Amino acid sequence: MPHSANRKQAPRRCPLSGKCGGCSAIEVPYPQQLARKQQEMEQLFAKVARDVQVAPILGMENPFHYRDKVISPYAPGRPLKNGGRPGKDGGRGKKDGRDAKGNSRSKEKPRREILTGMYERGTHRLIPATACLVENETAKQVTLAIRDIMARWDMAPYNEDTGTGFVRHAVVRVGHESGEVLVTVVTNGEEFPASKSFCRELVRRVPAVTTIVQNVNTRQTNVILDEKERVLYGPGFILDTLCGLSFRISSQSFYQVNSTQTEVLYNTAMEMANLGPGTWAIDAYCGTGTIGLVAASRGADRVIGVDSVESAIADARQNARHNGIENAEFITADATAFMEEMARENALSSSRPEVSEGDRGGEIFPGSESAAGAAKISPLRAARSGRDDAGRAGSRSARDDEADNELVLFMDPPRSGSTPEFIRAAVQLAPARIVYISCNPKTQERDLREFARHGYQATKIQPVDMFPHTDHTECVVLIEKAPSQPR
Repeated sequence: MPHSANRKQAPRRCPLSGKCGGCSAIEVPYPQQLARKQQEMEQLFAKVARDVQVAPILGMENPFHYRDKVISPYAPGRPLKNGGRPGKDGGRGKKDGRDAKGNSRSKEKPRREILTGMYERGTHRLIPATACLVENETAKQVTLAIRDIMARWDMAPYNEDTGTGFVRHAVVRVGHESGEVLVTVVTNGEEFPASKSFCRELVRRVPAVTTIVQNVNTRQTNVILDEKERVLYGPGFILDTLCGLSFRISSQSFYQVNSTQTEVLYNTAMEMANLGPGTWAIDAYCGTGTIGLVAASRGADRVIGVDSVESAIADARQNARHNGIENAEFITADATAFMEEMARENALSSSRPEVSEGDRGGEIFPGSESAAGAAKISPLRAARSGRDDAGRAGSRSARDDEADNELVLFMDPPRSGSTPEFIRAAVQLAPARIVYISCNPKTQERDLREFARHGYQATKIQPVDMFPHTDHTECVVLIEKAPSQPR
């Protein structure tokens, strides 16, 4: 045989890495990934924070199987020869010529293989995958078990082109500390025949499963979850521990997918915040209140969280009650509008004479509630005057406390970043420290330039690798008043 001049290529770490759009850097050694991300962050912040050295990126000791939330679509594949091998009786109608949904098999189209896995990069073409290097292994086991149950019971996968089929997605969440497993089965219709048998079979195959929820989504859309759902098995939620607190996670809850690095991220934020007696905090874009609740448990006298998503605020209040945290309240409001209202109130309180406690008692901020759900006085006065959840004042006046209390602002906006209006309002409150957490450092850098125009500058920059083997980097930045600008 002729000698080949081509060198034998090293085996791929992932056989699908050339097609799958999930991990663009999976074939790059992890230290090289971190070095590239570090260089990107240094170049990005070079102009806006030229006197600040970007700290070494915080990577993972084990950068594999870190995704504790796995979303797997199901789709029909190629027709099976001879209609496929008949499966064993799965629990309903197998012996009377009907499938798991009660349809006559004589009228059915030829059976097709069931695909589950990842979408090919830039397409909606599903690539079958029985393993993934970044997904939680128990979660992957669940998605494959559902596929096998579907094939055994003739449960048709959803067809995006025709809008037919029953099972659209499985969304699996695994508690990083608790090990509890929440499975959400997204279906193209409410009726779920043999749902009890389905749950028993899934739990038999994967005993780690603790609860199963059906989410009904009949719309022809790329949005995975819809609003209507019912609990099929277990309590309908799982519990997990993060930064020493217990969080209740339901199918609709936002919760970071990499719990290990989330703790690194939040601990970094708390170190920058330097909380303690005499500090109060605002948690803007708070979501389900994870950052604010950690701050409330790490030394802040009081925390006010704000987010525009009502369901997220409901989860934040529930998490506060669940952890017995009474020094945090959560408000449903647009973050920019909330900060502008706080800035206006701050300007008024600074310019007007001291008023009596009775005169203050009637001022209510719309949507403000404590963890117990009671209506509250305006958040600015509540935080600065030391009022309790019933609006009763402490022994000192608001003006006395205002001189002592330091405001720490946490902000964790969406990928689009914050707004100039939010930033202008924020600096009017003269926060001692601003801790800016971002999943998109490019918009974070843009916002830092806006802060600089108002006399605030970055003093610490800490990148965190939340998603190894991808292009994404999260970054925590400490922003403080420039030395030439007395607070």
